[in-house]
Amino acid sequence: MRVAENLNEALHGLLDDDPTAYVIGEDVLDPYGGAFKITKGLSVRFPGRVIGTPISEGALTGVAAGLALTGNTAVAEIMFGDFVALAFDQICNFASKSVSMYGSRLPLRMIVRCPTGGGRGYGPTHSQSMQKHFIGMPGLSLYEMSPFHDNREVLASMLERGEPCLFFEDKILYTRQMGQTDPMFPVRRDGELAIAEADDRPDCVIIAPGGMAHRALAAMRTLLLEDEISCRLLVPSRLYPLDVEALLPYVGGVVLVAEESTAGGTWGSEVAHLLHERVWDRLRGPVRLVHSRDSVIPTAAHLESEVLAGESTIHHAVREALRG
Repeated sequence: MRVAENLNEALHGLLDDDPTAYVIGEDVLDPYGGAFKITKGLSVRFPGRVIGTPISEGALTGVAAGLALTGNTAVAEIMFGDFVALAFDQICNFASKSVSMYGSRLPLRMIVRCPTGGGRGYGPTHSQSMQKHFIGMPGLSLYEMSPFHDNREVLASMLERGEPCLFFEDKILYTRQMGQTDPMFPVRRDGELAIAEADDRPDCVIIAPGGMAHRALAAMRTLLLEDEISCRLLVPSRLYPLDVEALLPYVGGVVLVAEESTAGGTWGSEVAHLLHERVWDRLRGPVRLVHSRDSVIPTAAHLESEVLAGESTIHHAVREALRG
């Protein structure tokens, strides 16, 4: 099963299990079923609970927040994650604050889905990774889709938190098979953390969100075969607030965090800070950070691949970290 199909099934299951659940967004109704077909079949099966909206990210997230505030479950789709910036006020100035500003904690079950990232030739305004702009907002959690985490479990985890959640879905993953990995690096789960490694005494630990996982695995294969460098990959489902305690048994020595965003105030910086506080005595040096170049994302494939963080970027960073 492909990741997109798994997510579609998870949404079907959510609407089936929860009669208060709504899906809201632009072009989410059949026969279109969303720009990436994630909502395919939902409006036919659940008429009245799948709502197509005008082109206004602020309006659709405002409606979703209102539904959640009155006790419903709301899943809002941003057609391209870049445009979640247009909903910043509704998410960060209304929804996230509504959890705690009325005198007692108010559960607010709201998920905002954000197809994100480059690699598809969509150009500068449809290819960004916006995660870093929402780090540190009280009452707001961030998750990222992964081929190693069943989306029904992830949706349930987000709703159980009882606060607005952003769900970043790297568009490259939609066509990948669930659980697809390199046989050299079998994947296992420890709670919300996915772990891939060739052996239990790696030379380097790579921490990456779901959209970077396969690029990290490709780099790990090259490093092992060409340089005899063994790496462990850690892929958390929840990016923020990060369950850093879950990482601690698996980190030490050389640690690198890889993400697709440009540098500056990033999720990777937050991970490095939390690890430095807790395991500095177990590290060979500061946590290394891997980002995309300080550039807009070109449309042309050969230029796009030069800008985005990828296999070669991770490969080079690991070698430099071990050399240093």
